[in-house]
Amino acid sequence: MFASPLPRQTKAYLFGLSAVLCWSTVATAFKLSLAYLTPVQLLLGAGVVSWLVLAGYLLASGRWPLIGRCSRREWLASGVLGMINPFLYYLVLFEAYALLPAQEAQAINYTWALTMALLAVPLLGHRLRWGELLAALVCYSGVVVIATRGQPWLMEFASLKGVLLALFSTLLWALYWIFNTRDQRDPVVALFLNFSCGVPMVALYGLFTGAWQNFDWAGLPGAAYVGVFEMGLTFVLWLHAMRYTRSAASISNLIFISPFLSLLFITLLLGERVLPSTLVGLGLIMGGLLLQQGVKRQAPAK
Repeated sequence: MFASPLPRQTKAYLFGLSAVLCWSTVATAFKLSLAYLTPVQLLLGAGVVSWLVLAGYLLASGRWPLIGRCSRREWLASGVLGMINPFLYYLVLFEAYALLPAQEAQAINYTWALTMALLAVPLLGHRLRWGELLAALVCYSGVVVIATRGQPWLMEFASLKGVLLALFSTLLWALYWIFNTRDQRDPVVALFLNFSCGVPMVALYGLFTGAWQNFDWAGLPGAAYVGVFEMGLTFVLWLHAMRYTRSAASISNLIFISPFLSLLFITLLLGERVLPSTLVGLGLIMGGLLLQQGVKRQAPAK
C-alpha cells in the first residue's frame, strides 16, 4: 500500500514525522471541537470516524479476513481493551481538555510514558531503578509547575479537577498499552476490534446520560479530524515507521518534537499565550522522560 523506491530508513523517518505532525495538531483540534461539542459527543463522532478509517485500511491492505480468525477470547479481550480505549481514556482526556487550557492538558498528558514504567513494576514484575524514581520526581515536578502556573509553593490550582483528570488519563493510557503487551494479533486488527467494542459503549453512555441533546453539527468537522488524525490514520503511520526503521529508538525520539510543535499550533490557532510556567514545566517533563530513556538503555548492559 505504501510502496516507494525510497530507502527503508528514509521511509521510516517520513512516516514517523508525519505521525508526529498529526499528533502535534490534535490538542488544538480538541479545544476547537469542545467549543461546540461535549466530551461524549466529540468522542462518539471521532470514534465512528476512526472506526471507518481503520476498516478502510484493513480492506485496502487485504487484512480484513484476519478479523474472522479472531477467537472468542480475543473478542472478549477487545471488549476489555475497548472499554479502556477509546471509551474511558478519551472521555477522561476530553473532560480534562474542557477544564484546562490546551497547553497545560497536552503537557501533562506526555507523562503517560513514565506512568507506564511505574505501572510495569507491579503489573509486569519490572524492577524499579533509582534513575527511574529520579525521572518520576523530575516529571511530576513539571506537572506541579504547570498546574500551579509557576507558583508551586502556593499549591493553588486553577482547576484541580482538570489536572487530576489529565493525570488519570495517563494512567488509563499506560494500562491500555501494558495490557496490549500480551496481545499477539495484528496491531491494526486489534485496534479495530477494540473500537468495534468501545464505540457502542460510548453511544450507550451518551444515551443514558442524555448527551445527545443539543448536538451542534458545527462540531462535526472537528470530530472527524480527531477521528482521523488522533485515533486512526496516525496510528497506522506510526506502525509503518516502526516497521521500516533500523532503530526503534531513533523513531521513538521523534515524539519529543511533538509537544513543542503542539504549543506553536496552540498559540497560532487558539490564541493562547504560552505561559513561562508551561515551558518550564514541559522542559522538566521532557527532561524526566529523557532521563528515563537513558536508564532503560543502560539496563541491558548492567
